[in-house]
Amino acid sequence: MADTTYSGDTAPNEPRRTSVTKRGGGDPASRGRTTIADGVVEKIAGLAARDVVGVHAMGSGISRTLGAVRDRVPGGGGGKANATRGVKAEVGEVQTALDLEIVVDYGVSIADVAGDVRENVINAVERMTGLEVVEVNIAVSDVKLPDEEDEEPESRLQ
Repeated sequence: MADTTYSGDTAPNEPRRTSVTKRGGGDPASRGRTTIADGVVEKIAGLAARDVVGVHAMGSGISRTLGAVRDRVPGGGGGKANATRGVKAEVGEVQTALDLEIVVDYGVSIADVAGDVRENVINAVERMTGLEVVEVNIAVSDVKLPDEEDEEPESRLQ
């Protein structure tokens, strides 16, 4: 048997296993490099921010209007643009910083919503990417009033 040895204190009929060295050596996680694109972190952060109660929309009024138009155009890339609207990420090798622009619902505590967004975004990005989130800057660009209509242009199609 190639993987057994006997020592002086062990009887010959009681094999003792020796350690087997695997090929390649070292932790598999250290055998290469993983890079994460800014857009990946932006999507994760955008979706995490939208999950918070009190966040009506992401981005400024102009970006939301342009995004609504883009969503209606076939092949306009509305899915990606919608997920990353209002989010800007700077991604390094082990850290990331995020800037978010949100619209909150009228009547909610802006400080509480911003805190919840920050916490949700940090948890989601760190869990999914392994990057350390060093900062999440939040700009509240608007408040959605209950009687206000959404700023989406009317469709010419019926």
